[in-house]
Amino acid sequence: LTGKNQKGWAPGDFKRGGYTQNPAGKDYPSFEAFLKEKKPGQPFSYWFGSTDPHRTYERNAGVKTGMKSENVIVPGFLPDVACVRNDIMDYFFEIERFDRESGNIIQLLKQSGELENTLIVMTSDNGMPFPRAKANLYDYGTRMPLVIYWKGNLRKSTTKEFMNFVDFGPTFLEAAGIDIPVSFSGTSLLPLLHGQPAKREKVFLERERHANVRKGDLSYPARAVRTNDYLYIRNFEPDRWPAGDPNTHQSVGQYGDIDNSISKFLIMEMEGRNEAGNFFELAFSKRPEEELYILTNDPYNLKNEAANPTYKATLTELRADVASWMESTNDLRFTDPQTTYWDTVEYTPNYQYEDFILEEKISDYTIAKATRFGLFEEVPCK
Repeated sequence: LTGKNQKGWAPGDFKRGGYTQNPAGKDYPSFEAFLKEKKPGQPFSYWFGSTDPHRTYERNAGVKTGMKSENVIVPGFLPDVACVRNDIMDYFFEIERFDRESGNIIQLLKQSGELENTLIVMTSDNGMPFPRAKANLYDYGTRMPLVIYWKGNLRKSTTKEFMNFVDFGPTFLEAAGIDIPVSFSGTSLLPLLHGQPAKREKVFLERERHANVRKGDLSYPARAVRTNDYLYIRNFEPDRWPAGDPNTHQSVGQYGDIDNSISKFLIMEMEGRNEAGNFFELAFSKRPEEELYILTNDPYNLKNEAANPTYKATLTELRADVASWMESTNDLRFTDPQTTYWDTVEYTPNYQYEDFILEEKISDYTIAKATRFGLFEEVPCK
């Protein structure tokens, strides 16, 4: 029996792929309703696709639940001002709500006697929905929370080893005693979770099209490798806007690969001001063909060292790693870096954003009004 609640496989039209329901499973109003339909001893897979912490947010939700602005750590790619801290607290509120709802599901598993025979995986599908995070290959766009629980089968531990979503399929198959097809790109995590030594020295990352946010529905292709010490990114179309076109194309609005928020609006208003932090350039401006970040000195991936001769050997090695990985995975961009394949594949979203309209100019002490989000509370931005 398979089932899901809220978000499943997306975006796309699963019916055109030959499915009669979302590939994540039949839609249920709750996990409790799903359990009532499950027969005793019947294997099951349930997908809790929470919409938290996806935007939009309930304004001031974090403050209302007792969060303190002074406890917020603002990433270096965002302005450290009151309204951004407030935005982050609202993000934290939605994370806490996801935790509570997940806890309710686990409690139902326990009550039904299924907990000890259930493999539970809690993770996310992207980084925080803020500028230069989600829909980017920087750490705040690709580092996901991950907790795996399987009572009696996994040792209690934490690890800093590299993992990737492509590893989930092999992991589930091995847990179920099913042979892993050679076509799978990932490798099972079970040996690592059992405490066996791992040789996970790096992880590869990629990006094509996130949403229809560029004229011609163009993608923003990039490939990357992340090691313990470095992050190397290759941008295949550096003349394109990484966050989407400055003018609204179809989805979200201006720079549509970034979800609308007060943090986004505030940084948009910094264009041309030449303010400290270069927040506008970091979030919206075009990027060079290659980027290299030295993680021990630059945890927020702010200073591109690709042109620094000190790291020439490192750059050469990481560039070769990405090329080798692309070749081994039959990546079209290995043989044709400027392929238009992903630009021409039909994109079918399962939602449609409304364009936002700024009705008030964001100043140091004024918050934006947007048609889709309503009026933000008057939180000083300084």
